[in-house]
Amino acid sequence: MIGERSFQFSLRIIKLVKDLKENNEYIFANQLLRSSTSIGANVAEAGAGQSKKDFISKMAIASKEARETRYWLRLIKEANLSQLELSEYLNEIDQIIKIVKTSQKSI
Repeated sequence: MIGERSFQFSLRIIKLVKDLKENNEYIFANQLLRSSTSIGANVAEAGAGQSKKDFISKMAIASKEARETRYWLRLIKEANLSQLELSEYLNEIDQIIKIVKTSQKSI
């Protein structure tokens, strides 16, 4: 569930990144792309964890990357760096953060 959700979120972020780059906001675009795609990558690695400790560690990294993604999204929104509506992105990242946090506790 979280693996596919974070993957789909990354796909949506690519649209936003393209918009940012069209507006010459390369630094914000690159930071957002890096942190947002790292969420799913770490969730995928957690699924192949060699131990409970490994799983928790990878999910903790995914959580940090999700929080960083939320930071960049908020900054982009408040600075009006994109013409796209960012509320849906912010709502989704908040949901992803909750799911990742719950996943860490459930193991």
